[in-house]
Amino acid sequence: MTGHTIEINVTGLTRSFGKTLAVNDISFDVYQGELFAFLGPNGAGKTTTINLLTGLLTPDSGTINYRGERFEPAKLTVKQMIGVVPQHNNLDKELTAAENLRVHGVLFGLRGSELERCIDFCLDFADLNEKRDTPAGKLSGGMKRKLVIARALLHQPKILFLDEPTVGLDPHSRRRMWAFLRRINLEQQCTVFLTTHYIEEAESLAQRVMIMDNAKIIAAGTPEELKQRVGQYVLDIYRDDDLENEFFADRAAALKRLEQLDLSVRIRETTLEDVFLQLTGKRIGGGKGNA
Repeated sequence: MTGHTIEINVTGLTRSFGKTLAVNDISFDVYQGELFAFLGPNGAGKTTTINLLTGLLTPDSGTINYRGERFEPAKLTVKQMIGVVPQHNNLDKELTAAENLRVHGVLFGLRGSELERCIDFCLDFADLNEKRDTPAGKLSGGMKRKLVIARALLHQPKILFLDEPTVGLDPHSRRRMWAFLRRINLEQQCTVFLTTHYIEEAESLAQRVMIMDNAKIIAAGTPEELKQRVGQYVLDIYRDDDLENEFFADRAAALKRLEQLDLSVRIRETTLEDVFLQLTGKRIGGGKGNA
């Protein structure tokens, strides 16, 4: 459940690479215990934001606070409370699942029986016990992703950052990963911050979504709040080779409009894809929209 305690406070965060503005004066809060998503197309600035929040990059301007304490990458207090899952699986392919966890644990200062207990717990939690002695390079894509996440959980972080956690997974593996992330959020009482360009992922998982495009936050709220901004129902109206969208606050209004049209029409509930299209004139996958 989302609490009212602010876990992360970001104010005026900006970062450029040469003449390219990657993150442009963004501000937001993340609440303790919530599952929070940054949604946007590739190149929107999501990964740069994660890298700033985890100390891999330094901002040009702006502040980051964790539980009221200003974040300084050199301080270990914050780094010990966060876990980071990068976009790409950076496992040692020659080491077994357990050995990958063991190396990570040593880097975080875990030793002896405590380290082995944490390894056993994380492998069990990720349903990877049977693969503990299997080289990481021989695991399936979904299992590799789970192992990377289990590794980030080894030191029992309070906040878990995941950058595009399901990229490259097939639809079945993606849904299993969603269930795994929900378990982390609920059973480990861990705040989960993920970036994604998958509409369904943000809509299904996140309690709150921030939509990012061209280095800026353009909308924020629960999935339902965001959809209500454009209307709960939409008519897809097919005119020759064109598709038009008309949005309505309720189904009755949409049906009334439907009766007036002598065209091929589909009525459906609004999605976050529609919200993004209305706000930017393009779809998250790229290309201009018709609205």
